[in-house]
Amino acid sequence: MVLAARIALYAFAAVIGACVFSFGNVLVYRVPRGIDFVLGRSACPSCGHELAARDLVPVFSWLALRGKCRYCGSPIPARYTAVELAGAACGVVSVVVWGFAPSALVGFAFLFMLAVIALIDADTKTIPNGLVIAVAVIGLAGLVWPVADATLVDRAIGVVAVSVPLFILAVVTGGFGGGDVKLMAAVGLVLGWRLTVLAFFVGVVAGGVFAVWLLVRKRVKGSDTIAFGPFLCGGAAVAVLCGEPLIAGYLSLFGLM
Repeated sequence: MVLAARIALYAFAAVIGACVFSFGNVLVYRVPRGIDFVLGRSACPSCGHELAARDLVPVFSWLALRGKCRYCGSPIPARYTAVELAGAACGVVSVVVWGFAPSALVGFAFLFMLAVIALIDADTKTIPNGLVIAVAVIGLAGLVWPVADATLVDRAIGVVAVSVPLFILAVVTGGFGGGDVKLMAAVGLVLGWRLTVLAFFVGVVAGGVFAVWLLVRKRVKGSDTIAFGPFLCGGAAVAVLCGEPLIAGYLSLFGLM
């Protein structure tokens, strides 16, 4: 009976996660274009036809329609469904990591905002200030329902631990944007300085590997720039979900734990 209840709760978390990340697709499309994402009705970007409720069921509508618009037959990007599936996974993972507690909602909200920011930055190479503020608000909620083992002092240091050096690098080299700087300041408020440093390290390594791969495949030139926000967001996700074990494992290699 207990097992059945837990499975039902995990299934509920997956459904909610998919629905919330489906709304994330709306944000990713509308926010950079300045379109109202609260009152506006969803419509096919190809033909402009308003979508009915049956067209908006996460994952299942895309499968039922075989990846095409019901009204004009235009392909529906598979990325939308991939995002919804990622949302379902984040819903379940949030419950697994933080339990059936308010912290799970805070952690899920953090993962949601990281996903939205990463996708917008990948598409436009910009990180909207409003979304960074949303991450900071999540950080304030984390003071009450923490998602990381960080004191108030840790969080205060986290705000500047990465963002200030990143700002200096941005001014000196121009290799980072202002959105990256502000994002890491907000992430620091959520995670504290230890996990924020880890998030940045993971992001730099992942971004560096990706950049090298692009150069080897001749997808970009040495003078081209890539969006770094998705890698910072990925690093932050890794840090909040499994950062402490990673740090403990690293320190144990040197006999420090």
